[in-house]
Amino acid sequence: MNSFWHRVQRWTSNAFYSTPTSILSREACLPPIVTYGGYRRRLAALWIACALPTNNPAAASLPASFPSLSAFRAQDASRHLTRGLYSVYLPLDWRSPLLSPPIRKHLPIDPLAHLTCPLQEGLTRLPLILHVALPPGSNIPPAQLMACTHHTLRIRARDMLIKDWATNAPTPTCYKHQPRLSPHPFMGLGKFVAGRIHQMRAAKSCLVAHPSWFDENPSLTCPRCGLNQETFEDATLYCPTRSQAQNLLLKEVDSIDADSTIGTEPPLLKALSQYITSTKTGFPPEMTTEFFPPASPYLTPSPCECVTSPV
Repeated sequence: MNSFWHRVQRWTSNAFYSTPTSILSREACLPPIVTYGGYRRRLAALWIACALPTNNPAAASLPASFPSLSAFRAQDASRHLTRGLYSVYLPLDWRSPLLSPPIRKHLPIDPLAHLTCPLQEGLTRLPLILHVALPPGSNIPPAQLMACTHHTLRIRARDMLIKDWATNAPTPTCYKHQPRLSPHPFMGLGKFVAGRIHQMRAAKSCLVAHPSWFDENPSLTCPRCGLNQETFEDATLYCPTRSQAQNLLLKEVDSIDADSTIGTEPPLLKALSQYITSTKTGFPPEMTTEFFPPASPYLTPSPCECVTSPV
C-alpha cells in the first residue's frame, strides 16, 4: 500500500524517483498512509462518540463513564459476559492507552472511545449530531451550538494529523516547507510547469546545484553565468543571464521562501510560470538546446522599439 501511495504522490507532483518520501508527501499534499489512517480512525471515533445513543447501536455500547450528553446505554453483550470474570479477562478502562506488551486489552468499543481523549480537552461533554428533532424540554444545548462544537473537534483532529505528519515524517534540513492538506496554489498552473516547481522546491531537479544519485561529484556552479550555485532561488532571482526576464516578470518578488507572497497571489504565480517557460529554468537537458535560450515573444522588443545603427 505504501508503494502504491508513493506512486500516487509522484504522479501528483511529477517529482523524480530520487525525491525523499517525506518531501514527496508534502509536495503532493498527501499524508503518509499510517498517519492518514490514524486520522480517519479518529474521525470515525468522533462520529460514534457524537451520535445519539438511542439511534446508533455503536454509541449505545460506549462505557457508562464516557462524557456524552445522553446517559442512555444499551446492555452490551461483551460487557455483560465479562462482568465478574476479571480473573480470566482483564479489560482496560477506556481512558487508558493500550499497554505494550498487551497484558490487558480494551473491550471492542473502548479503543474508539480512547481515540477521542485528545479531542476532549476543555470540554465536559461531547456534542451530539442530531438528525431527528428531540422532544421539547430536552436538557441539551441548541443543535446549532453542538454543530459548531463538532466542527471545532474535527479541526482539532486535522491539526493533530498535521502535527503527527511533521513528527513522524521529518524532512532533510534543506527543505523548509511545512505539511498541508490543501493543494499548493501553483498546482493549478499546469502539470508540466507545476512539476518543475515541485522538483526545484524539493531540491531534486535538473538544476546543477541539486544533488543527483548518478553524479557523485557534480559541478554546483550555474552553467549560464558561472558565478553562483544554481539553486531554485538563485536561478529565479539572482542569475544575471536571466535578468531581462527577472526585471520584466519577477520585479516585485524578493523571496521564494515558504512565507513569500509568490505562492499565494495569482498574478505572481502566473508571472513565475511565464518566467520558468521563457528561461527554461529547471527544464530537462534534452529540452534545452543551449545555455542561453531565445527569449519568448513577450520578451522580444517590437520592431518600432528596435534601433538600427547607421552604416
